Amino acid sequence: MRSRIIMSMLTGATLLASTLLGATPAQSAGTPDESVAASARSAATPFRTGASPAVPAEFGSDWHDPITAAPAVARPENTKSCEVTVAEAQFKDFTPYRGTYAPPGECGKRWSKVVLRLDGKVKGRQFDRLGHLHIGGVEVFRTSTPQPSPDGIEWSVEKDVTRYSDTLRTEQPVEMLIGNVVDDTYTGILDVKVTLTFYVGRPDARTARTVPDRVLTLQDGTSLTTPRNTERVIAEVYATGSGGGCEEYWYLTVPDEAPYSCKADDGPYREVRIAVDGQLAGIAAPFPNVWTGGWSNPFLWYVVPGLRAFDIQPLRYDLTPFAGLLNDGRPHRIEVSVAGVPEGQSGWSTPVNVLVWQDEKSEHVTGALTKVREGDFANTTTYTPGAEHRLDTEGSHRLTVAGYVDTSHGRVTTTVRRSLVNTSTHTWSDGENPDALDATWSDDETVTVSGGSGGAGRGQDRATRVQRSYTMDGTTTLGAGERLRTVLTLGDRATVTETHGGRRTAWSRLDDTYTGDATYTANVPRDQRHAVGTTSERYRTYGSDGCYDRSLVSVQGVLTQDRMGC
Repeated sequence: MRSRIIMSMLTGATLLASTLLGATPAQSAGTPDESVAASARSAATPFRTGASPAVPAEFGSDWHDPITAAPAVARPENTKSCEVTVAEAQFKDFTPYRGTYAPPGECGKRWSKVVLRLDGKVKGRQFDRLGHLHIGGVEVFRTSTPQPSPDGIEWSVEKDVTRYSDTLRTEQPVEMLIGNVVDDTYTGILDVKVTLTFYVGRPDARTARTVPDRVLTLQDGTSLTTPRNTERVIAEVYATGSGGGCEEYWYLTVPDEAPYSCKADDGPYREVRIAVDGQLAGIAAPFPNVWTGGWSNPFLWYVVPGLRAFDIQPLRYDLTPFAGLLNDGRPHRIEVSVAGVPEGQSGWSTPVNVLVWQDEKSEHVTGALTKVREGDFANTTTYTPGAEHRLDTEGSHRLTVAGYVDTSHGRVTTTVRRSLVNTSTHTWSDGENPDALDATWSDDETVTVSGGSGGAGRGQDRATRVQRSYTMDGTTTLGAGERLRTVLTLGDRATVTETHGGRRTAWSRLDDTYTGDATYTANVPRDQRHAVGTTSERYRTYGSDGCYDRSLVSVQGVLTQDRMGC
């Protein structure tokens, strides 16, 4: 029974994966500072509790447009703005949209904020698809799509892209691709429009710190040459698992000894690593993305998508300790790998952007890498056979890197400490029915900067600590009458603390939680599925800058609650 469930999962996965790999279906045969606003046309003025609409006994042929609880991108008030259309296309196959971006001359080349917005619509029948948008070779946006109703849906996504201002100041080639298959069965054509809105002025102090002087891409996929006066380096990696079938569901894979349909030699532990000239430079826990067909049950995601599904956020690595080495004027090799993927198996896309801050008063910033200490790596899986098969996984890794640069404002030392921990319990019965996972990933990073003349001297270190935690707790069961039920909870949490001289100067917390419970009749036409489902999301942020709290609930595709807190 479960074999049919997993095959349902993999059918969507392989078609989804081919979007990023550029393959046809025949070839494939699947941070608190960024926010998403996927808002429905019918929810322009959200109702509050007490205004519940009529709820049908089961899903019909149409449902509420996709909506998320995350806040819209904040925009400057009373400021001149200009809008530029970057891409407008209908995606029917794997032909990318190509065009040319031109900056808005009437809004100058210095902006307080730049906001990307995607507006999409689709109707009929279609799988979830992955897509990307490149401007000047820089990946500015990665997304997945909702699955449509027969009557059609619309959705939108917003993203703050101010940090890519360097790229946006000059004319650039544009490439966008949401690989799709349209035929007699899969009829949904993805009709999308992407715009950029530019707000004139200087960014506030907090935003200004996040905007680099240059945005670089890797030449020939691995080669990086930085300006010789670079004093800070951040790498972004838009890492998504798909393409290798089971790698879309990497968190469910098991070693060969266990009888399960998704195999990986070392089990489900994954870690995205970045190296500079062969030297390990950064580690990160991948986010356990669940797309809108995930866990064999699209009825979980029709109205409220999985966390981050529409705005796939990049992993970030502070490579500043390597700046002194990178500044020699020669190309250096930057490589990204995913630990845990079986050797020779594809399944991950890992495009890289490199953000660079320069010392405008120096022609050449020298420095040195002073420490690379790797330790405490573990990846243990314990398989326990029985009527209920069980796989327990414990994985962890630590890395510390440090280095200094001699700038026009003094010697600045940067130390990056990162610690990853993953624990999971995967249980399943014969036929992989039921099939359950309870997993937690933590990614704890502290970046400490000392020295220079910017106020950090005399022992006044500046430190930023980000404690990330991702959770997944779900069960899929195929019961009597081929009724497939999925119960699932997802969590995305982060705490950011900034200190100066040991004193806390700013802090924030994010708690984004999704819950879903949906049931339908499997292996029958859509109009015979008799699906029911309740899904909800609560997105909360609070801290030194205030708070935001929004809750959504949908039942049988009807939005029954949209409540603001704080």
